[in-house]
Amino acid sequence: MNKKELAAKLAKNTGLTQSKSLEVLNALFESKGKKGIIAAELDGGKKVTVPGFGTFGTRHRKARTGTNPSTKAKIKISAKNYPYFRPGKTLKERVAK
Repeated sequence: MNKKELAAKLAKNTGLTQSKSLEVLNALFESKGKKGIIAAELDGGKKVTVPGFGTFGTRHRKARTGTNPSTKAKIKISAKNYPYFRPGKTLKERVAK
């Protein structure tokens, strides 16, 4: 399912127009600029928890030394922050059925 199909289903389930549904999805999930609510919270180092669905958050990976597989040379891999999603219990149980 892509964003357009998700917007259509949201419109059908809520009675919103498709364009309003798309605005809602963009307000929540947009990752460009400062538009998306979830991305903005993750930028601030906060978690976003949707009960029954899951938790969005960020983790920090320390700098480390790796090996280039083709040359076997040692390389330095920089530290970085990365996003994660941990599904909630209800979602895990529903998918497992």
